[in-house]
Amino acid sequence: MSISKFEADLHCHTIASDGEFLPEKVVELAKKIGLKALAITDHDTLDGLARATQKAKEVGLYLLPGIEINTDGEGKEVHILGYGLDENNSFFRQKLRELREKRVKRIKQILKKLNNLGQELSFEQVLSVARGDSIGRPHIAQAMVKYGLASNFKEVFDKYLKIGAPAYVPREKITPVSAIHLIRQAGGVAVLAHPGREISQMEIEQWIEEGLQGIEISHPDHSPQETEKYRQLARKLNLIATGGSDFHGPGVKPRVELGQWGTDLKTIELIERAMVK
Repeated sequence: MSISKFEADLHCHTIASDGEFLPEKVVELAKKIGLKALAITDHDTLDGLARATQKAKEVGLYLLPGIEINTDGEGKEVHILGYGLDENNSFFRQKLRELREKRVKRIKQILKKLNNLGQELSFEQVLSVARGDSIGRPHIAQAMVKYGLASNFKEVFDKYLKIGAPAYVPREKITPVSAIHLIRQAGGVAVLAHPGREISQMEIEQWIEEGLQGIEISHPDHSPQETEKYRQLARKLNLIATGGSDFHGPGVKPRVELGQWGTDLKTIELIERAMVK
């Protein structure tokens, strides 16, 4: 694993959602490559944070509590990152439970489609590779590889699981605005994740009116031109510019290494200031 290019990586995943490693292992890797700060941002769950926080204290790494909420914005997938949340907020945790229940329902619908296509895979087999409680399409891909139904992740997504593929099932919608409101109500800072090419400035400006506070500019999906574009947009719209690798582990995202995308400690300070507003 390469030495980190940044002081902080504010976007990574653990086994609590669709990552490959335990929360403690991700923290250890972050310390080993020279990161000074890390945010664990598992999909729709906070369940890896307690273990990550404890390990971070042991190794001397700043751990920013986080989450990534998957939403649908008028037919396109939009991810909202939340930082500095009150992990004990009962309303927020209840909403997360509801999101995870919707994930289970969707997985079962996908499995039914796969079985109709001659790919016999059970829900129990998917659970055997999902060590956390927030399951998604990557766990189906892992299970299909594990049980000999496919050779790799890309094959599964291209052939069955990507948007438009025969086993794809759209998620039950939570809107970007709803996710932003949830994060803000839990005392967190709401940040638009990896906007890429599909999200317009108009949409971003509308979400700012609803409480969006930041935008992720450094991300593996962004070209250098897109990174600079969003850096300039963050300045123009007075948004906190964040960054992270979206690390899942080499078995899930082989070309994405922890700490190769990220930000500096000044960004942490800006997030902490925004948390108290």
